[in-house]
Amino acid sequence: MNKQLKGVGASAGIAIGKVYLLNSPQFDIDDKPTNNPADEIKLYRQSIEATVNQLAKIKNVAIQKIGADKAEVFEAHIQIANDPEIKQEIENTINNTKVNGAFAIDFVFDKYYEMFKNMDDVYFKERTADVIDVKKRMLSNFLHLPLPDIASIDQEVVVVAHDLSPSETAVLDKKYVKGFITEIGGRTSHAAIMARTMEIPAVLGVNDILTQAKNDSYIGLDGVSGEVEIEPNDIDSWKKRIDLFLKEKEALKKYIHIASTTIDGHVVKLGANIGKPNDAKTALANGAEGIGLYRSEFLYMDNDHWPTEDEQFEGYKAVLEQMPDKLVVIRTLDIGGDKKLSYFQFPQEMNPFLGYRAIRFCLDNKDIFKVQLRALGRASVYGKLGIMFPMIATIDEFKEAKALAEATFAELRNEGHKVSNQIQLGMMTEIPAAAVIAKTFARYADFFSIGTNDLNQYTFACDRMSEKVTYLYQPNNPSLLSLIKSTIDGGHSNNRWVGMCGEMAGDVYSIPILLGLGLDEFSMSATSIPKARMIINHLSFQECQKLANKALTLETIDQVNNLVINFLRIKKILH
Repeated sequence: MNKQLKGVGASAGIAIGKVYLLNSPQFDIDDKPTNNPADEIKLYRQSIEATVNQLAKIKNVAIQKIGADKAEVFEAHIQIANDPEIKQEIENTINNTKVNGAFAIDFVFDKYYEMFKNMDDVYFKERTADVIDVKKRMLSNFLHLPLPDIASIDQEVVVVAHDLSPSETAVLDKKYVKGFITEIGGRTSHAAIMARTMEIPAVLGVNDILTQAKNDSYIGLDGVSGEVEIEPNDIDSWKKRIDLFLKEKEALKKYIHIASTTIDGHVVKLGANIGKPNDAKTALANGAEGIGLYRSEFLYMDNDHWPTEDEQFEGYKAVLEQMPDKLVVIRTLDIGGDKKLSYFQFPQEMNPFLGYRAIRFCLDNKDIFKVQLRALGRASVYGKLGIMFPMIATIDEFKEAKALAEATFAELRNEGHKVSNQIQLGMMTEIPAAAVIAKTFARYADFFSIGTNDLNQYTFACDRMSEKVTYLYQPNNPSLLSLIKSTIDGGHSNNRWVGMCGEMAGDVYSIPILLGLGLDEFSMSATSIPKARMIINHLSFQECQKLANKALTLETIDQVNNLVINFLRIKKILH
């Protein structure tokens, strides 16, 4: 029976093939006590060894398929499996409560799963997949229940699963796996990131796909639109869509190394969002004209101590050296509240989204903040550096952060260090209070970067990770567009450039409006850059201005999206 479903387009591409249902083994775990804790601990230690050996082999396979930088996730998995704190906690649980080893493994790993799940940042929230991946592998080794061998797939299929772990994704053979669909996950999950690197079409977050899809029935998926069709009536039409996509993909290559210029001569910049120094290579390969967001918190989250000044200096320097003539915007530490560190105890809060985090934490812990500012100042001479402060709500916050940065740079110079005189000090606009008075902020900030994920969340009072209120994630809602316009107009009133580093910047349906509103820089996932540039280079700035003005008069996101879709179809950008 033909059914059409919708999910999140996570990896561009179109596929049609027979369903391969991926069913993981069911682990029968209970809290049955053990009479021999020592034996359980011995079995647990053997399962650690087996898990680490398997992950090392998967890492070697992944290096060949997705590159050393992306394969580093498996080094992180090995570290989780070997983590002395987790190991001690599991062994203590076995010894102190006399439960069996499988229960102890499940119990302790679930504790860490909940910790990641309750974090604010989408990226870190989706690291729960890493914890679950290692737990499943550990339990499969402990209970001698092998995991599915999807590496042995030898016919063309579309994999359908509740979720795909990083280790499962890494061993997919794109010769046979034409695409995959999962019930959960988003664009920033490891499965999505790997799928994009391996160029395997993927749609995630399709509710109940496991119950609706049947083994060996045909299924089509569109990794851009998120469309899924079970038992399609017209398989040939899907094959034609695949051919068209491949032709368009080839055509996009010419947009990698050209300027981002509208047909009437308006120039903007397309930058990339990155999390680690190695990501800069992918950014350049896709034609990034700079780094619009370097998330410095990874230096802290991936550590077991506050990263030293030298450790941070090396991380910032590595990116700046790769882009000597391009602006690199580094966001200062965006952590606290519900983003936990193993080496620092944050206070418990009722509303961590609105709590002690980002610039609030940094200004309250200036000794920690100054270490980062010193590292940034020292690195500044290796390229063009922009520093932006996250979650700024008031003028006083920005002025205090800016004053501390300038005093730190003066201190470095007095010590004999070289510090660039061209450092730009800006702010993220992600709180409505800041967007409303952007004109005032423009007296002090060198630039604005709009963080639309949080701006949307705070504007509509919705937790963007709550399934019950996902309908309120509305990037093209006229109210959010008004706040974006206020920010852009406020920045331009004092000749400040305004960028955007949220997901909206790379959204096909948002780009024409943002262009018309006067956005100067669009920063997005590196692989989104060629298509975004193609769209911009086929549009008229004047026509986009009219489109944006019209969008601001509408009432709903659906009205705005329909307006943009019709506009793009007339321009023959959408089919």
